[in-house]
This record gives sequence, structure tokens and C-alpha cells, in this order.
Amino acid sequence: MSSVLVVGGTSGIGREFARMRAGRGDEVVLTGRDAHRAGTVAKETGAARGLALDLSRPGEIAAALAGVGRVDHLVLAGVTRDDNLVDEYDIDAALSLVTLKLVGYPEVVHVLRTRLHDDSAIVLFGGQAKERPYPGATTVAAVNAGMTGLMHALAVQLAPVRVNTIHPGVVGDSPYWLAKPEKALAALRTETPTGRLATMADVADAVDFLLRNRSVNAAELSVDGGWLLG
Repeated sequence: MSSVLVVGGTSGIGREFARMRAGRGDEVVLTGRDAHRAGTVAKETGAARGLALDLSRPGEIAAALAGVGRVDHLVLAGVTRDDNLVDEYDIDAALSLVTLKLVGYPEVVHVLRTRLHDDSAIVLFGGQAKERPYPGATTVAAVNAGMTGLMHALAVQLAPVRVNTIHPGVVGDSPYWLAKPEKALAALRTETPTGRLATMADVADAVDFLLRNRSVNAAELSVDGGWLLG
């Protein structure tokens, strides 16, 4: 049995991954911004506990994780959707997203440093907006690209702890994409060489691979069905 911490585990892919690992009998702790929701999702997924943690408030992370013990696998899946055009630039939204991933992610690692061990592994969540930005992806594209640098820095400083990054593409059954018109999703499928969109289960399985394979380190894994080739 492994001890697994999923930061950003109350919805979407983070929740799917927490459910998958809890179903295998691992001791899973998940976090979300709201304590009640985190507790509810923990019960629904079979996780051991749900904790309140807001990555955009990094000064509070240490207190939020005070009760967490040894961590075998750490998944930093907390994200926020940001539609920020240069012509209508929202500074507060940009600062929140930059803080969440480029400060909040490493602060979680800093707080847990003494609770990691030589065989621990970490997965950071990026995204394909870094390669294929869309109107409004001003901050998202930059931050997702920043995951590469963060991964490299952490892999060097934490060695032999392994650090890898996952870059999901369009995840067709995620809450965000399910809300899109079917016409838009159909168009995306035609642009994808596999003819299908990635699923949350696909991404969760890829995260699990990065955590479990002891020879994969400082690697970036795209899960998009070849969408970038479209």
C-alpha cells in the first residue's frame, strides 16, 4: 500500500486519479479549496481524508498539510481555468494562476520535503496550451511551459526523488470539455489522429505510470492522442 497525496483532487482528473488509487487500496489524501467539498469527495472516492488547501495562498500551505505524514506519491493537479486576453488583461487573474502553479506547487514540495523519501515520486500537471495556445491563453500557456523548468529544478534538487510532468490535451469527458457543444468536440476529434479524445481515465493511467516506473525521471508526457499533429 502506498501513501498518495493528490493536491487538487476534488474534481476532474485529480478526482479520477484519487478514485483509481483508493480503489487499489492505497491510502489517499486529497485536497481542494473548500474543506466541506474535500471531505465529501474523499468519502465518494474512497480516499482516507480530504483537506482544505488553496494553492493560490501559498503562505497557508504549511498549516494545511501539517497533519500529512510520509508521502510516497505526490500529484500536483490543482489548476484553474483562465481566459485572459492581452487586449483585456486581468492582472488579478494572472497573478492568481501564476501563484497557484509557480509558487504553490513548489511550496507544497518544500513543506513535504522531510516527508518524502528516496523512492518517492512527484507528478506536476501542465497542459498542451504551452504548445498550442488559444485566444485567452496568455497566462495558461506561459505557466504550463514553466512546468518544464520547475520539473528540471526539482528533479535536480530532490534527487533521487523522481519528478515528472503530464501534459493533457483535450480531455473529452472532463467537466470543462463536457460543457462544450458537441459540434466543437466533433471537430476536435477529427483533428486527432486516434479519432478520439483523451479521457480522464487515460490521463490518470499515465500519471500512475510516471509515478510507478522507477526509471522515468524529468520526463514530459503528452496525453492527447497525437492532437498536436493535427
